[in-house]
Amino acid sequence: MPQLSFQGQKLFFSTTGTGPALLFLHGFCEDSRMWDAFVAHFQKKYQVVRVDLPGFGQSEPLSGTTIREMAGAVRAVVKELKLPPFVLAGHSMGGYIALAYAQAWPADIRAMAMIHSHPYEDDAEKKENRLKSADFVMRHGSDRYVAQMIPGLFAPDFAEKNRSIIKQLIAQASLYPPEGIADALRAMYQRPDRSEVLRRASFPVLFLIGTEDQAIPAELSKQQTILPPSASIHYLEGVGHMGMFEASEETIEILEEFLRDLGLEGIERD
Repeated sequence: MPQLSFQGQKLFFSTTGTGPALLFLHGFCEDSRMWDAFVAHFQKKYQVVRVDLPGFGQSEPLSGTTIREMAGAVRAVVKELKLPPFVLAGHSMGGYIALAYAQAWPADIRAMAMIHSHPYEDDAEKKENRLKSADFVMRHGSDRYVAQMIPGLFAPDFAEKNRSIIKQLIAQASLYPPEGIADALRAMYQRPDRSEVLRRASFPVLFLIGTEDQAIPAELSKQQTILPPSASIHYLEGVGHMGMFEASEETIEILEEFLRDLGLEGIERD
């Protein structure tokens, strides 16, 4: 993977394909590999860019980072690649970063996909849990934390039938430095409400919502869908927080239809 230096730390990214630009941001305790199936599909018609956010994948942690600073890291990749206005897709924490990016550099965004994410500030209980988790991972390490956290992101039926996928994700996440995980938890703890970004969005927004998502309450997922002037809303039945794995083909089809409706469909290449 190519890399650049951001605030003195190594930041890794990848780009493949040509055509309209799509930029994918992974969620918490994930890295750019989670988009492998999406890259295989969309690189035939699009330029597909992925970033290992600070502290995850191959990228080094940024001590005391914020969601806004993570957006700045993404901006550094955009400038390095000299990307034209692009479609920005973010999963969970990646959606928080996508909103921070759109707030700072709205002219860069052609459209946005909020995948199992939302714009709202954490409530008091969630904030307290973030800090407790950050303390836990610093005391006990990444492996114990992710082993407890990751299975609960999936709908129970999928988790029972696809243990190998969950085992693989746990194995990958166990290698992230505890500092990176703790920094991300603290960044999410202190992020502000960015619902106004959606309310004022000059670009279309796609929402993908899992009906069995236990990480984001259903009322938050539904509440945000009325904010943007232009929205496409899709509910994934029986899916938890990880539609990229639980309903990969359906999620890809929904995103492809969204792009097609925007007139952004590229020319397919062999």
